[in-house]
Amino acid sequence: MAVEAGTQQERVAGRVWTVRLDPHGRPSAGAVRLTCSQRACADQHLASAAEGRKAAIGHINLHLAGIRAGGGPRGEAWCGCRAADCAWHTPDPDSRPGRQGGPRPTARAATRCGGPVTLTVYVDRAGRLWRIAEMCARCAAALPGCRVLDTAPARTTPTATEATDAAGKPASKREPVGGTAEDGVTAVFSDHSPSPASAASPSQPAAPVSVPGARAASPRPASQRAKRWGKIAQRVVPHDLAPDVLRVELIELGDAFRAYQQQPEPDLALLALLHDRKARAFRLWADASGDGSLHHEAARAEKAAQTTREMHANRFGHPVDDTAGGDVPLVERLLTRNQATHARAVLDYAQSHAPYPEAEVRLAVLLLTLRAARAGTGNITGQDLTGWLPGDAEQVLQRLVEADWLRLPGTVAAAMASQPEDPTSITVPALLPEQTRPFDFGKITRARISGWAQKVVGDRKIRKKKLGAATRLLALYTAAHTRPDGRLGYPEDGGLQLDHVAAFCTQSPDQVAEHAELLVTADWLAEADTAAGRLRGQLAERVLPLGGLL
Repeated sequence: MAVEAGTQQERVAGRVWTVRLDPHGRPSAGAVRLTCSQRACADQHLASAAEGRKAAIGHINLHLAGIRAGGGPRGEAWCGCRAADCAWHTPDPDSRPGRQGGPRPTARAATRCGGPVTLTVYVDRAGRLWRIAEMCARCAAALPGCRVLDTAPARTTPTATEATDAAGKPASKREPVGGTAEDGVTAVFSDHSPSPASAASPSQPAAPVSVPGARAASPRPASQRAKRWGKIAQRVVPHDLAPDVLRVELIELGDAFRAYQQQPEPDLALLALLHDRKARAFRLWADASGDGSLHHEAARAEKAAQTTREMHANRFGHPVDDTAGGDVPLVERLLTRNQATHARAVLDYAQSHAPYPEAEVRLAVLLLTLRAARAGTGNITGQDLTGWLPGDAEQVLQRLVEADWLRLPGTVAAAMASQPEDPTSITVPALLPEQTRPFDFGKITRARISGWAQKVVGDRKIRKKKLGAATRLLALYTAAHTRPDGRLGYPEDGGLQLDHVAAFCTQSPDQVAEHAELLVTADWLAEADTAAGRLRGQLAERVLPLGGLL
């Protein structure tokens, strides 16, 4: 504890209460033990982590009720975080022990304590540690996940009449000014001219003295007025940060990020611009303050801006800063560019590995491959099969089983009768882990591509027109080979090679033209042309989200 200069008031260490949950007994039992840093609190043993967290929250609330009953946080307390060497928050991840061998940052390196004393509560992400602490406002702002519950009133500084004089004698024991000791009242005037009472003769009565009124408070200079404060990235922007334009930019940027989080829908273009502003502002802040951790935060913002731009390009088909003069429609894509590349690889695999050349077999092979692409196994229902191949599903499934391309745990009839609550497990031997793996995408990409294919094959207008397997294969091929504007093929190719399209759909080039016209009538293609050995056209606007970006 320290003693303030000119006072006899000691500052006490900030109080800290720590409640934690630890495993108790056998790990398989799941029991936990609740402990509190206060010696008067006995340990508790709970049967599960959920019961332990409920008990911990109740225990924390009991302590908080006692603190409020005792007057809340104490304004004369030292920062509890500073008493722990500010180890609760660390500004630079590279300076932590074990990263580069550097020492733990001191309180001065981490942050300068300041502001009123606050009562805070903190809980870790795992829900295993709770901490109540009296700490300064700056440390509370620097600690992620810390919530301020109450703030202590500002500590008053001793007045001149309470201070100790040069001789060490308290002013309260000296003779009162302008009165007697018996009066018990001390008058203090701002006017230092000789008092009329002291100038009068002792034998003459003192003339009535008019006490001067209180002076009107003069306006504070603009440089001393309270400046607007703010936070960004769990950091408090210093009120004395120079230049002032940088301080204002950081505060407004923090407000902009918080406003973005309140938006009902994400705006990736706006988010990328905010990250760019943050990177520039944090670099300037680092140069102005000499804090190396701010450079680290600026680098993170630059990386976040680049990632956001890539997400925007994958989702909408063009970069953030490239609007193409408004010619490119703003469409949220179901597949990213990378996922569309994997989808085309699955289409090629189905074309080369289908045991029979019929369009119905190839369509079933494609969709079943997507179900079992990761581990060689998957689930299907009778509803899936009849949706893909109305009228032909049972026959096609039987042919795949006879060719040993597909294995079922029971009969084909049982698979056709399976329901969503009890699907049929399928096995594709060529895709089992012991075989050479033809695909390198993860489970999320597999699910996304499978959902994309399901949406294409099950398009409502295609189903309404009762289009066959060959037409549905053409819909899949055209959707997988489109540009951001919906046009088919690469710009330099002038469309898709008609013989490649015909080989995938197991049709002749003349038949591809007929199926393309069927897709135009189903509002899948806005236009189609097969002249000069090329399939040219454009996806209809309603199906642009299903387009796989080339």
